[in-house]
Amino acid sequence: MSAMERLPTAAVPDNGLLRFLTCGSVDDGKSTLIGRLLFDSKTILADTLHAIQRTSAKRGLDVVDLSLLTDGLQAEREQGITIDVAYRYFTTGTRKYIIADAPGHEQYTRNMVTAASTADLAIILIDARKGVLTQTRRHSYLAHLLGIPHIVVAVNKMDLVDYSPATFAQIRSDYQGFAAGLGLTDVRFIPMSALQGDMIVERGKRLDWYDGPTLLEILESAPAIHSAHAEKFRFPVQYVCRPQDSTNPELHDYRGFMGRVESGELVVGDAVTVLPSGRETRVKDIQVLGASLDRAVTEQSVTILLEDEIDISRGDMIVKSGELPKVTKQIDAMLCWLSESPLDPRRKYLLRHTTRDSKAILAGIVFRVDINSMQHETAERLVMNDIARVSFKLAQPIFADPYAESRGTGAFIVIDESSNNTIGAGMIV
Repeated sequence: MSAMERLPTAAVPDNGLLRFLTCGSVDDGKSTLIGRLLFDSKTILADTLHAIQRTSAKRGLDVVDLSLLTDGLQAEREQGITIDVAYRYFTTGTRKYIIADAPGHEQYTRNMVTAASTADLAIILIDARKGVLTQTRRHSYLAHLLGIPHIVVAVNKMDLVDYSPATFAQIRSDYQGFAAGLGLTDVRFIPMSALQGDMIVERGKRLDWYDGPTLLEILESAPAIHSAHAEKFRFPVQYVCRPQDSTNPELHDYRGFMGRVESGELVVGDAVTVLPSGRETRVKDIQVLGASLDRAVTEQSVTILLEDEIDISRGDMIVKSGELPKVTKQIDAMLCWLSESPLDPRRKYLLRHTTRDSKAILAGIVFRVDINSMQHETAERLVMNDIARVSFKLAQPIFADPYAESRGTGAFIVIDESSNNTIGAGMIV
């Protein structure tokens, strides 16, 4: 054995997966920020870097346009804006990240809602020259509505205001006044220049008056969403597994329930309740690919075996006894309307909640949110990108938690039965 092999190896910390969102007004530098983050963390492949260098040179630019790393759609490149949600993956060795780059225009609000629905943290960019804009308030409201627990306000383009601490302080004060009224509590502020690379991965030399962490340091230490508080166990059943093998008689007694743990954890021997029947039993085994596990945790796909024979099918839910969700045929929710066709109170829709589908009709629109002023308005119908408080009546019961407690069992989508398109996304209140 060599001397190198005998040396103890330090364990590499693993801070888990962090999904985060970048949003803000048009031309605030979201795509450039992500490009800089990927570039300075050395996660860009050489051929990708050469390609954007060539494109930048063709455009007559003196510097590499890092926004090209995320502006993948041809229409985006021609207009110089982000339209679709661009997802990127990178790792620092101690943590894995999934970035969602959301569009800045008001007409793409529905794209921002899609990106925010799975995010643990939101980076809201503000152009240091423009300060807090209507779109800043709009995206902050959406981030709060969709339950993103951690907000980072990144005051970008500080190089264009001579790295002025007074400008940064004024923007921070303006945003704090707005955030207090909205109910945002966990907000951090950071000055930066995505173009020059100040305070993204490296600190740089031009913001020495700022003594807080860099953006990457904030991301590295941010808690994942499921670690914020203890969550109740929720397991929507996707499929009932009954293997048939004549050479193995034991398989005829095998009946497993396959699905994904939406929240909480389950241990072999735990007492569980099956909904909607309300039958109680205990967990006999938890399996993944035929191997038994002691426990199942959030976002893990497993097969659960129960001690008793209970009639269970797709759309049912397994929960821990004593931690029951609300079983209801009527829900109140904040609804984001995604379709070009308006919401029609006379139509029947299909509402999908976890793995359970139910026919639904609109029971009423309580108010529509004016996304610019945040005021509540009366409304008879909803059009694309509208956000409103609504009520639905359902033909079949669902097993729901408030969205603030559980994203997995607090969210639903509305489907057009004729086209099978997703036309709305809701959060139960």
